[in-house]
Amino acid sequence: MIRLRPSTIAHLLLLFVVAVWGATFALVKDALQDASPLLFNMLRMSIAALALIVINHRSLRNLNRNTLLSGLVVGIFLAAGYQFQTAGLARTTAAKSAFITGLVVVFVPLLTAIPAIRPASAHAPRWTALLGALLAFCGLLLLTTPAGTAWSGLFASIGLGDLLTLLCAIAFAGHLLALAHTSPRVPIAQLATLQITVAALIMAITLPLGGPLHLHLTPRLLIALGITSLIATAAAFTIQSWAQQHLPPTHTALLLTMEPVFAWLISFLFLGERLGSRSLAGAALIFAGILITELLPTAEPVPTYPAS
Repeated sequence: MIRLRPSTIAHLLLLFVVAVWGATFALVKDALQDASPLLFNMLRMSIAALALIVINHRSLRNLNRNTLLSGLVVGIFLAAGYQFQTAGLARTTAAKSAFITGLVVVFVPLLTAIPAIRPASAHAPRWTALLGALLAFCGLLLLTTPAGTAWSGLFASIGLGDLLTLLCAIAFAGHLLALAHTSPRVPIAQLATLQITVAALIMAITLPLGGPLHLHLTPRLLIALGITSLIATAAAFTIQSWAQQHLPPTHTALLLTMEPVFAWLISFLFLGERLGSRSLAGAALIFAGILITELLPTAEPVPTYPAS
């Protein structure tokens, strides 16, 4: 009988999680034909919250004010990220959404330039963060603007879906920084359950902001809700927390950078989405910026927890 080392199991499980996260872009894009974006988010997060409450109910008995406040702050950023991401995904392609969302890895070190935001374990951004940001910015322009666009109309030609997804990346960056501040002081089970529960409540409150609601209970919608809530949220956060205890940070970072690549491949295979040569060049530059930011740190990096 072959016995795998914990590090090998951690690599395989985290790669599975990243592949699932990548697949959710195409899965959600397809499911949004049967449900309005914000309603889908609320249902997804509510199911995930209920699952985590059932699983972690014993650890929720000893909550204090600091824990509740931490869960509230982190949950607000998480909800904002998902709301912008799903609203944007309804208006752009799954592949574009994945690569733009990946910019969260670039925004995190850039935001640490602000001392009040920087976690105690992090340092001010160095040249790798600036180089990664420059490459990612150039890639973003190529990915989101049509060929032949004049410089004067460059930013005006970026689609609404791409702009919403960019706001999602900024919100997710805030989520990661909030986690970096709070996770050392709050047990993982409590923080994971509280932030997702808070996100579900905020999504319920902001539901009217998404315009007319529609919901058709089709098999693809139910499958998407089941996978995104139970596997891509509740199970994935738990698996990632365990896997990162057995992997070097560089290995974790390398695996996480594969999320937009999985998303692009799956959207191409199952949705028939294609990126032109200009968009492919933009995606490649964004991917290069992410790799440089993640794999060539010159100081202690902020822990990365993708939100997909």
